[in-house]
Amino acid sequence: MIQPRKRYGQHFLHDANIVNRIVREISPNDDEHLVEIGGGLGALTKPLSQLVRRLDVVEVDQRLAEELKRDLENIPAVIIHHADALKFNFGVLRSGPEKLRVVGNLPYNISTPILFHVLGFRTIVSDMHFMLQKEVVDRMTASPGNKTYGRLTIMLSRWTEITKCFDIRPGSFLPPPKVMSSMVRLKILETPRFPVRDEQAFAKLVSHLFSMRRKTIGRSLRGMISHDKLAQLEIDPRTRAETLAPAVFAQLADLLD
Repeated sequence: MIQPRKRYGQHFLHDANIVNRIVREISPNDDEHLVEIGGGLGALTKPLSQLVRRLDVVEVDQRLAEELKRDLENIPAVIIHHADALKFNFGVLRSGPEKLRVVGNLPYNISTPILFHVLGFRTIVSDMHFMLQKEVVDRMTASPGNKTYGRLTIMLSRWTEITKCFDIRPGSFLPPPKVMSSMVRLKILETPRFPVRDEQAFAKLVSHLFSMRRKTIGRSLRGMISHDKLAQLEIDPRTRAETLAPAVFAQLADLLD
């Protein structure tokens, strides 16, 4: 068996029961076009290849990409791409009006950048099903006031409906990671939950506020937004960022001096 490489953060899924459960959660149809990020040893690739019209696999490890090509060469639905998912143009995969469905067991060390990279192709993606570190999924699905609520929650909430599917124990992977994993579904919304006038200003404001999450809004925004302007949004300057709903951050970004 090909040995996992630490530099790629590889933990190969091998639990047949978990594989079957993931496939049920994805519930693919035979006319759909799926994209898998990180095919690994093919634990998900092989069953999915039997259920869809087309399956593109983006694999950064050349050893694994070549092995998958050999194993699946007689399955015309599968196309293997030896490429880095963080730099990959998913737009080139779309071959018709149907949207892509993206799945994958994401390396923990780059899971958040991959999430945002794929979200950048939201006009051609219908949903995403990923295996991630449980801690990350807990942050993604957190509510205001929760200690895990933060930048990731807010930035994803604008364009996605997020559902935690189930937890996965370390023993389902080789080698076992030191933490629990979770399966999560992100459904792309047709329209955003709230308007954002300046995307860059919004993103910077969210990052700024959660870089000092223990401070009050009034102190964190001193010199940026006056207390009078906060009063326009009925925000108490003594409150903290983690208590505000995602849409409020967009409203705050519009008030920046």
